[in-house]
Amino acid sequence: MAIKIRREDALNYHTQGSPGKIEVIPTKPLSSQMDLALAYSPGVAEPCKEIEADVENVYKYTAKGNLIGVITNGTAVLGLGDIGPEASKPVMEGKGVLFKKFAGIDVFDIEINEKDPKKLIEIIRSLEPTFGGINLEDIKAPECFEIEQELKKQMNIPVMHDDQHGTAIISGAALLNALEIVEKDITKIKLVVNGAGASAVSCTRFYMSLGVKRENLVMCDKEGAIRNDRPELDDIKKEFSTSRDIHTLSDALKDADVFLGLSAGNIVNQDQIKLMAPNPIVFALANPDPEIPYELAIEAREDLIMATGRSDHPNQVNNVLGFPYIFRGALDVRATAINEEMKLAAAKAIAKLAKEPVPDIVNKAYGESKLGFGRIYLIPKPLDPRLITTIAPAVAKAAMESGVAKFPIKDWDAYELELQERIGIDQRLMSVVIARAKKDPKRVVFAEADNRKILKAAQIIKDEKIGIPILLGNREKILSLIQDNSLDLSNVTIIDPLEEKEMVQKFTSILFEKRQRKGMSISEASRLVTQRNYFGALMVETGAVDAFISGLTRDYPKTILPSLHSIGVKKGVKRVAGMYIMNTDKGPFFFADATVNLDPTAEELVEIIGLTAEAVKFFNMEPRIAILSYSNFGSAQGDIPTKTAKATALAKAKYPDLIIEGEMQANVAINEEIQRDMYPFSKLIGKKANTLIFPDLSSGNIAYKLLSELGNAEAIGPILLGMNKPVHILQLGSSIREIVNMVAIAVVDAQTNDSI
Repeated sequence: MAIKIRREDALNYHTQGSPGKIEVIPTKPLSSQMDLALAYSPGVAEPCKEIEADVENVYKYTAKGNLIGVITNGTAVLGLGDIGPEASKPVMEGKGVLFKKFAGIDVFDIEINEKDPKKLIEIIRSLEPTFGGINLEDIKAPECFEIEQELKKQMNIPVMHDDQHGTAIISGAALLNALEIVEKDITKIKLVVNGAGASAVSCTRFYMSLGVKRENLVMCDKEGAIRNDRPELDDIKKEFSTSRDIHTLSDALKDADVFLGLSAGNIVNQDQIKLMAPNPIVFALANPDPEIPYELAIEAREDLIMATGRSDHPNQVNNVLGFPYIFRGALDVRATAINEEMKLAAAKAIAKLAKEPVPDIVNKAYGESKLGFGRIYLIPKPLDPRLITTIAPAVAKAAMESGVAKFPIKDWDAYELELQERIGIDQRLMSVVIARAKKDPKRVVFAEADNRKILKAAQIIKDEKIGIPILLGNREKILSLIQDNSLDLSNVTIIDPLEEKEMVQKFTSILFEKRQRKGMSISEASRLVTQRNYFGALMVETGAVDAFISGLTRDYPKTILPSLHSIGVKKGVKRVAGMYIMNTDKGPFFFADATVNLDPTAEELVEIIGLTAEAVKFFNMEPRIAILSYSNFGSAQGDIPTKTAKATALAKAKYPDLIIEGEMQANVAINEEIQRDMYPFSKLIGKKANTLIFPDLSSGNIAYKLLSELGNAEAIGPILLGMNKPVHILQLGSSIREIVNMVAIAVVDAQTNDSI
């Protein structure tokens, strides 16, 4: 539903704290006189001399390569018109926020008090040494065409007027997908464009580059169809004028396949929509009110596909789907321009992404249960985290292929990791794990395959070739869910334990042999093996599959017990433990034990430390371990400080090659400055702690859940440590993304298990 904004709320938002929405933050330390001398005089002279010797060094020693100028003269601000450069500044700051939020691009917004196009061109051109690219914004037509065209000729950095091209690219992607759904050929469709401003002109040109034929389009303005016999047509309108016997918008809409509105609200009625051809496509993009209200359009035609510019209707054409990632790709290859090839690549990448399974994080953000490609989901949602890694590489590749890239990308996997880091999605660790999984996919059995999330995760696992999913459960129910969610899992193996009499008989013998001296009868074993958690674990134990995933819908203790009975722990391991990876803006941290051991003794903590250290190494990281307490090195008395101090001493003796420190409070463990000032003997100084050992399950569980909710950290896990074969238990209610991450870990675990 639409978000209602009150005037007071908007004004308070912009005045609370520091006025405005942006600030400059140093990227280098400035805590000492030496830092200041390096940042400014005299140290700053050295990069200056390097840049003087080779001007390309400006990208090496300054922020130019990640800096965009958002520039306007305030002559066409949103729907407010010519309100002047000062009044436009909140909008330009907002644009800067979007660049930073979605693509990690820094922005200086520049509002220029100049309406003369030639003078404005000269001012903007003179700013080239400062910026890596120029985003022109809210400059009125027709001057905006001349300004952009001349700047693109005169400047050697990417320039784009987003008002023109942003809407064209996003709606172009929507058009490609809508035509695919209704099975119409773009070269044969009849297009009607209502509006003749910057966006309408650019959209029409872009649609023609996608395949729309000039003879099949009609453009209308407030006077009706733009005909070539109309007196005093300017050059731009002449470009789209028609000689056909069409005079009004109603004339144009008769048998039209596509209507594109970039004009004014409520100027199209239901009768006009009924004139259109079967399966009409209506993009009513006037804001805040579409050319025809969404509800009326849908009521008029059941076969209609519609997009608007509003967030409270399906298929929102939002420029934020494009400009951050287009500039990201352009900056990253130091493109000298944003050309037609790059814009086309962006549109096609957006269109393709809409056909991929939608991450659960996106469904949750928009309050949906199962978004999927179709009439009400033509293009991705703005909060889809995959946009940056989909569009930016496509734009960068197009820049390279079209010859405007000065700094070509060679390692695309590394580039994807860099993109994720730029926007604070610290998926580097998991990206490495996923890349490893893809090199040798393993068979992963899902015990809860009669669940929508599991099936969506299985689709991603299959499509991305992370693993080979095997679905365990009632066959009819699973097939029904696959169909209901429009998934393509036709080639995935489904196993119903109740249908597998030979396997049940085999598994009964194995389980009975393992548990007969633990009080289990043969009849009890026969009953248990038909339960999916036992059946799946025994599939791993017998080598029928390589890894086991469960726990989405059942409590952790109930889920882990069948695996302990069927598979057991590694040789020499007395107890299993659980570890979470917490992805934070300060990097990944490993938390143990937050899931299994309720109140471990000092000796048991030592074993947990050993298991956790091995797990951290599994992720190609050096474990730097802090053993936590409410005390710092004996500063307080109590059972926990005594236990953790003893565990620290025992662990240091048992694992002399590990970096282990404690017992210590959590803030001290991760704050090296406190350690330097108060505890200079700490082995973690200069070796930032990344592995936190909690004294009991309660503290660990509370810590990771608080950090997830209040610290905006992503929890990956729990990762089960110490099992003899790859078994991984999901957190109750895990998201699809969390399931995929866990499967990737299970696959790499299975790869490692194979090599032992």
